Amino acid sequence: LIRRPAVAGRFYPAEPEALEAMVRGFCPDKETKRVMACICPHAGYIYSGAVAGAVYAGIVVPDTLILLGPTHTGLGARAAVMTKGVWEIPTGQISINESLAEAIVSSSPLFRADTDAHVEEHSLEVQLPLLYYRNSGIKIVPITLMGTSYESALEMGDALAGVISNYDKEVLVAVSSDMNHYESEATTREKDSEAIDKVLALDAEGLLEVTTRKNITMCGVFPPAIAIIAMKRLGATSAVLVEIGRAHV
Repeated sequence: LIRRPAVAGRFYPAEPEALEAMVRGFCPDKETKRVMACICPHAGYIYSGAVAGAVYAGIVVPDTLILLGPTHTGLGARAAVMTKGVWEIPTGQISINESLAEAIVSSSPLFRADTDAHVEEHSLEVQLPLLYYRNSGIKIVPITLMGTSYESALEMGDALAGVISNYDKEVLVAVSSDMNHYESEATTREKDSEAIDKVLALDAEGLLEVTTRKNITMCGVFPPAIAIIAMKRLGATSAVLVEIGRAHV
């Protein structure tokens, strides 16, 4: 199964040379560090590319990645794991880590093997040209998530942590999430700050609570919440803010 690009030519260039040149510009040479997880935006590259590139350029991108992102289409399972196949991007092809994907599906009944959720979804796709530029040998486990409860997020986060801890290679969890939408820049900055503070505090429950209470339209709040839960189970104690982009309103 080859998953063809859904948003090439719209969210990012469809021509390989143009895409590579753009991505290279977003990923300056800088000192890298090893991290357990990262969060990057998924808007069109004119809005999100510089922020995502600043994150990916500063970290070691290992061969194995678990991708967590929201679904905008409403298709497929609520926690959809694509377990087989290859994702095609203009600059290359990226294989799914089938054994790790199957382990995740087996770790909790909330995870379901599902391809439909991924066919037209852009939140994970837009991460791949940047990640592939940083390491063309990556293999991925793509997971899209719809809204759920904190209790379900706890179960999935715990399950992911268990799978990662039992895996014999380094794993990076790359989370795709945009921030507040469709309000003034001043309002968006204020709301984003409250959500970012919860992420930096590694407070998954607080993140879900504040985005609901303040109506912060963070596009993909459950992927970072689940990642925070998993990383804390694996020993994470801190988070850092790398870059803030301009508001996309």
